[in-house]
Amino acid sequence: MMFEILTICALCAGDWPQFRGPNSDGHAVGPATPMEWSDTKNVAWKTNIPGLGWSSPVIVDGKVFLTTAVPQGEGMSLRAMALDANSGKVVWDREIRAIDKAPSIHNKNSHASPTPIVHDGAVFVHFGPLGTARLDANDGTIKWQCTELVYPPQHGGGGSPVLHDGKLAIVCDGSSDPFVAAVDAETGKVVWKTPRSVDARIKFSFATAAVAMIDGKPQVLAPGSDHLAAYDLSSGAEQWRVLATGWSVVPQPALGHGLVFYNHDYDNPELLAVKLGGSGDVTDSNIVWRMKVGAPSTPSPLLVDDELYFVADKGVASCVNAKTGERHWMKRLGGNFSASPIYANGKILFLNEIGLATWVERGPEFKVAGENELPGRTLATPAFSNGAMYVRTDETIYKFAY
Repeated sequence: MMFEILTICALCAGDWPQFRGPNSDGHAVGPATPMEWSDTKNVAWKTNIPGLGWSSPVIVDGKVFLTTAVPQGEGMSLRAMALDANSGKVVWDREIRAIDKAPSIHNKNSHASPTPIVHDGAVFVHFGPLGTARLDANDGTIKWQCTELVYPPQHGGGGSPVLHDGKLAIVCDGSSDPFVAAVDAETGKVVWKTPRSVDARIKFSFATAAVAMIDGKPQVLAPGSDHLAAYDLSSGAEQWRVLATGWSVVPQPALGHGLVFYNHDYDNPELLAVKLGGSGDVTDSNIVWRMKVGAPSTPSPLLVDDELYFVADKGVASCVNAKTGERHWMKRLGGNFSASPIYANGKILFLNEIGLATWVERGPEFKVAGENELPGRTLATPAFSNGAMYVRTDETIYKFAY
């Protein structure tokens, strides 16, 4: 069985076009970025952002794109913005949709948590069951809106779309009738909607899918409540699934070594390594290892060569052998975590929810390489582009560069 990890497109060097970077794997390449920063040190610029959004910034062709939700009475304005990457000045600010009454959300969530995707001059933004849109990257002109992916949210939206072969794959796991869907990137029309095949006791989750090439065909790997399922990208047909009891699944899976690494529960998280491929229920045949101690609930795991790095929401970071699950180290970092770890400057960056960042040396021995701190809440995953790091807080986006 042949496997291939996919990129969404041919990219200009230094672009960061989607959640967790060019390959959705949390790897930052290119010139080194500052290892030390604060709200005054190595700040190229900082720009206040109206409203609240936990979508990560994405950077393409000299612009920084992000979404936000701005309160308007009992309702809100769902917006997309572009900033000039050199100056931080707003290039355009576009309302996607106005909501008369804001739905309730979890206190760790926002109404603008999914991260945009930028591809070939288009910006794709997603607000969970409140809608999806395509905009022109140059001026923010809305090209289409899709409001067909309606489901009853529990705690709001969360998972980001992924783009491959002209389709946006989106996980829509609401409190009832959960499904996975694909939207045509050119037209905004729904290509397929596939109901979840597992009748989970608690149905809602917030995962971002991953895409892998298996036996020459792209498959959408979508964790959800009580299972992970793989879907044919063209037809939406379920190809195989792994059963593991759990709900409110958040992280995006990591891919490598013919394996998918993902967690399957929020309250009692467990991390699994599963062989890719197969047909039907592969629970008994494909699980390679599983681990409860230190497993993440919200941050996505990070694969660097043979090591898998992850951090639990309450701040316990780990490094294990990706192929075997053998633990190299487990250490407590300060605070709670939502942002996913990033591999940058040859080191692992962990950012907690109150602005404390810890650089850790890669490898099987734990060693802290530095710490930095910012004011404000930091639940969004940082982005890297052309020797700069972009960090979003609850009020501000910072660009750090030499």
